[in-house]
Amino acid sequence: MSGPSAGPPQAGPHPLGGSTGVPAGRGADIPGPPLWLLAELTYRCPLHCVFCYNPTDFARHEQELSTAEWVDVLRQGRALGAVQCGFSGGEPLLRDDLEELVAEAHRLGYYTNLLTSGVGLTPARAEAFRRAGLDHIQLSFQDSTRELNDFLSHTKTFALKQRVGDMLRDQGWPMVMNVVIHRLNIDHIGRIIEMAHELGAEYLELANTQYYSWAEVNRPHLIPTTEQLQRAEAITNTWREKLAGQMRLFFVAPDYHEGRPKKCMNGWGNVFLTITPDGAALPCHTARMLPGLAFPTVREMDLKTIWYDSDGFNRFRGTGWMQEPCVSCDEKEKDLGGCRCQAYMLAGDATAADPVCSKAPAHGVVRAAVEAADRGDAPAQPIVFRDRASSLRLSCGRGG
Repeated sequence: MSGPSAGPPQAGPHPLGGSTGVPAGRGADIPGPPLWLLAELTYRCPLHCVFCYNPTDFARHEQELSTAEWVDVLRQGRALGAVQCGFSGGEPLLRDDLEELVAEAHRLGYYTNLLTSGVGLTPARAEAFRRAGLDHIQLSFQDSTRELNDFLSHTKTFALKQRVGDMLRDQGWPMVMNVVIHRLNIDHIGRIIEMAHELGAEYLELANTQYYSWAEVNRPHLIPTTEQLQRAEAITNTWREKLAGQMRLFFVAPDYHEGRPKKCMNGWGNVFLTITPDGAALPCHTARMLPGLAFPTVREMDLKTIWYDSDGFNRFRGTGWMQEPCVSCDEKEKDLGGCRCQAYMLAGDATAADPVCSKAPAHGVVRAAVEAADRGDAPAQPIVFRDRASSLRLSCGRGG
């Protein structure tokens, strides 16, 4: 999917060191290795964000991999050719073995990233991560104001995040921040950038919400107007010029307003390999929603077999699966048909053209959502915060 970004680009290529894992004697159409291994260590989280990209049925997937199982995943991923490892969740700091996993990933030669809310990061743990070889931490904020930051996460964490920002600088990590942008905070984007600069951020990712999982449930509350988006992008460009050489700004445009889809995770089963807390191996965070696809777990199958031979990873690789209008589109190699999860959610067919594309038969669904936001239509239901009770309710009401 094109959804949540994995963070800003990292500095330089990482040496592979050894075999890429590509089976000998197989054709040139065989994909390369997964370069980015995302270890979603847990769905547990102290925050209750309204745009969380964890699956809405996360409460049904609670049997987390053990430390030994995660170490085995890291070793298999490195042998397969992965060079970058991200530790995420939920909140990965809730895993007591996180320092051990970071140290093992560093020993194996990964470039290591920790994607965190900051809740649970103490000076002692920060020092332990530094000793373990953690390369960088991406810290998330929800807004530039205490009131909205704490409302969106349904927790009182704004002051804590500011302290964590100071802690990261003290440990010598590059200050990397992420803020998910949507209708409720997009008008604060100038102040968000200013706050990041005041905290000493070297990178700031302004990731406009992609409507999957909890963000899809809350979409009527979150989708900005066209005018808001244009104004926010102009403000970002002004700040980009002002802070040139001091801070890099990444503005991730939202799908719904673009008219063309993004390449799903840089190509389905092409670069990214996600391992969920219970061990399912996925080509994107939300692929489990797609009917008729089997995604093996690392408890059932080794990573090499999963990556190269499983139906889940092969079904939407390349362009051979496409229907019209994608088959005849001169942009099909550019976007590879867009997002399969978005196609399923909005068109009811995972093989359909991504409805965010203006050429897609189901594009009217996307246009209607944008037009409703532009008119200021009141949402029909209240905001649903991410928590276990809501997860169980949505699992029953929406079929998981």
